[in-house]
Amino acid sequence: MTNHVSSILTTFQSTPALTAEIDKKLLDKDPEGQFRDLARHLWNNPLDKLFNKALKRGFDISFSVIVIICIVSWLLPLLALMIKLSSRGPIFFKQLRTGMNNKNFICWKLRSMYINDEADNLQASLNDTRVTLVGKFLRKFSLDELPQFYSVLIGNMSVVGPRPHMLNHTELYSKLIDNYMARHFIRPGITGLSQVEGYRGLIHNHQVLKNRIKFDLIYLKRWSFLLDMKIILKTVKLVLLGDSNAF
Repeated sequence: MTNHVSSILTTFQSTPALTAEIDKKLLDKDPEGQFRDLARHLWNNPLDKLFNKALKRGFDISFSVIVIICIVSWLLPLLALMIKLSSRGPIFFKQLRTGMNNKNFICWKLRSMYINDEADNLQASLNDTRVTLVGKFLRKFSLDELPQFYSVLIGNMSVVGPRPHMLNHTELYSKLIDNYMARHFIRPGITGLSQVEGYRGLIHNHQVLKNRIKFDLIYLKRWSFLLDMKIILKTVKLVLLGDSNAF
């Protein structure tokens, strides 16, 4: 995929003022849909086609059901017990995230941190003292994301897509990165192209943010069922080996 970056980015170019105005209107929910329609015209993508949309949704439902029955059904109770024994607090952590068409939804995770007041504003960092001992294990192998398969099943998320951001980060990033809001034309994912290309975890500078959004937009423009399969296989490999960017 990285070999196509330069050619694809050429497609993304538009007048900066127009791009900024579109992002602002999309961020403001655009109740009449005027700017969303304009942005969709500029950002037409394979998932605008009914067949592709149905194919992806059908796979999401089938895959999430299989994972829930074969893995989550027995693993989740064990992880829940570990969480309860390791620290005080609930088993699950819920947070509002930005979803498709900029609609907010509740993103569920297994709790990996001690209860703290910064969970909705501050990303986890390397050697973060908020992360519990069990939480480090969960995050290393992405097990804290397991509840999100239920979000896929009910239609808030997809197995593959741009990772959903916290609400305050959506507002901030839309001001920093042109075309940022275009990533919300599709469902957010449990995993995505950015993550398997190494842009997972803490966003510690502008270039990392820019590259992460770049891969989100490449995914949007070049979606295919085969690409989703490749991303899932890469994700499985990262989960089994442990992702160095997961902390």
